[in-house]
Amino acid sequence: MTFKSSRRDFLKAGTATMLSASMLPFLKSLPASAAGNDVIVAVTGQTINSLDIHRTGTNRPSYQVAVNVYDRLVSFGTKTLPDGGLSYDYSVIVPEAAESWEFADDNMSIVFKLRPGGKFHDGSPITAQDVKWSFDRAVSVGGFPTVQMKAGALEKPEQFEVIDDLTFKVHLLRPSKLTLPDLAVPVPMIINSKVALEHATDEDPWAMEYLHKTPAGSGAFKVVAWKQGEQLVYERNDDWTSGPVPAVKRVVLREVPSPATRRALLERGDVQMSFNMPNKDAKELSDADGITINTTPIENAIYCLCPNLNFEPFKDKRVRQAVAFAIPYADVFQTAAYGRGAPMWGGENSVPTDIAWPQKFPYQTDLDKAKALLEEAGYGAGFKVPLSISLSQADWMEPTALLIQENLAKIGIEAEIEKIPGANWRTAALVEKRLPLHLDTFGGWLNYPCYYFFWAYLEGHLFNSSNYRNEEIETLTAETLNMPVEDPEYAPKIKRMIEIVWDEVPRIALWQPALNVGTRSIEGYEYWFHRQLDIRGLKKV
Repeated sequence: MTFKSSRRDFLKAGTATMLSASMLPFLKSLPASAAGNDVIVAVTGQTINSLDIHRTGTNRPSYQVAVNVYDRLVSFGTKTLPDGGLSYDYSVIVPEAAESWEFADDNMSIVFKLRPGGKFHDGSPITAQDVKWSFDRAVSVGGFPTVQMKAGALEKPEQFEVIDDLTFKVHLLRPSKLTLPDLAVPVPMIINSKVALEHATDEDPWAMEYLHKTPAGSGAFKVVAWKQGEQLVYERNDDWTSGPVPAVKRVVLREVPSPATRRALLERGDVQMSFNMPNKDAKELSDADGITINTTPIENAIYCLCPNLNFEPFKDKRVRQAVAFAIPYADVFQTAAYGRGAPMWGGENSVPTDIAWPQKFPYQTDLDKAKALLEEAGYGAGFKVPLSISLSQADWMEPTALLIQENLAKIGIEAEIEKIPGANWRTAALVEKRLPLHLDTFGGWLNYPCYYFFWAYLEGHLFNSSNYRNEEIETLTAETLNMPVEDPEYAPKIKRMIEIVWDEVPRIALWQPALNVGTRSIEGYEYWFHRQLDIRGLKKV
């Protein structure tokens, strides 16, 4: 299902700030105990479409379930940011379900010791057998989870060995700087294999259908209610064994599509958190009494315009370059980002001088150059192309698309905007990769440029929604992914990779985004690379 948009519709909608009648049931159904110290109510504009991160088509908003409901062997530490906010610390690995680990002398294996007394939500023990089954599942189901595990050189079940009930061994195919950090991301969650196997079938050996709606974890919270498109309710696991028991008993996460309604609910004090706020609201509420705005730059992330190379005109890089020169970058940044984040256009050199990522691409608004490139490529008369956006990300995608649409028209490209429901976006854009021209965002979980390239520029990988392939990029990414940063060959190879994608622009960088979270009467919010809500440290004040 798609919806068409115009700039007039957007501007008209932007003036609506009153709570709509459709939100009255929401307000009436807020739990009476929300005013107490044991319940937090949060709102988000995103839709959770599955409770299983391993399931094909599970969208990014759903990843938070893996974080809050499941444990991993290890996690990242926490650090205090210069503004006083909290963030995960990529440089520190801390225990979670594993109490310790040890690398072999040759760095070709890791032995993990599980915490004695660790248990799942049903009270059964967390064992090395559960860890192996979970890891076997992650590397076998295909799609995003399997590729994510592969990034850390975790590729096949034979790599995972049960030594005894509390000892688990990982055999590595190659030493890699990414292996241990990769075990701290949401994907390698530990599933209660005993429960999962009770619901597995010959057609569904990994219990995908069961775990899609019924988690079987050991994490700090349990899911006690979920209605897609409306709400998810977490309840504290009082017997959590992999960390300190959370301060709040229950967290109610409401899905509220309207940014104006989410803002009003926070301003009125009806909710304690608005997660992933639009930049406009974050800017305007920065000085509001009683509200704290947490704005954190998203590491290894870029908002992009993606021309799909399966669409005939975009097979010619000159056409892609023409589009890159046609974008009104400054207007987009001020209108859609409200100046929050970092510009990614206007780079001075066509060859990078360092390996910082992301860094400014060597493009800026130049309509004459764009027209000349189209003429040279044989598209001087222009062409038509749909420009797709996600309804769940309309706060930045819609104003961005409208401004791009206007400038593309100036060079003869007619781009009709199509809105796709958030629940369908991941399938259309990332899994099926069928959108000819679309906006996208990707942030690499492991903070290295080679990791970003692994996901966004390799053929067939999930976030390569442009269907891009370059043989040199394929080779260089494979060579650098596991290479130590200190290796003298690492920096030259990374610079070459950046130079290639600047020239071929399968992803046209717009800006580096920031994540905005508004809170009221709570503390303990922590920013995470996965850009999803970690409720484990929250408490009311």
